[in-house]
Amino acid sequence: MITTIVISIALILVIIGSLISALAAIGILRLDDVYARAHAAGKAATLGAMLLISGVFLFFIGREGYVNMQLIIGILFILITGPLASHLIIKSAYNLNTPASKRTKHDEIKKDLDKKKER
Repeated sequence: MITTIVISIALILVIIGSLISALAAIGILRLDDVYARAHAAGKAATLGAMLLISGVFLFFIGREGYVNMQLIIGILFILITGPLASHLIIKSAYNLNTPASKRTKHDEIKKDLDKKKER
């Protein structure tokens, strides 16, 4: 009974993670500029991958009855590196003066860089 419930939750997590990853891929293709694309890759793809791996983790608990620590390390690795990589991509694109889309209203990074230069 418990095994069926755990495996069902694992399958739900895998399906939700797959859908979020697919939406992230569509966002990467459809969004206007590098800043929005990096945001879609950094946030949605990270969440999707973490849900997928969490589903696999629960599946192994329900099916085999043991905890796989490599999957936990993988979840933590994706949690740390996904948003960090997108932040570095956005920062390097900004430093290279990559133009933003016309829908961008204000520049918050410029305010922060001006404050640092004043110090």
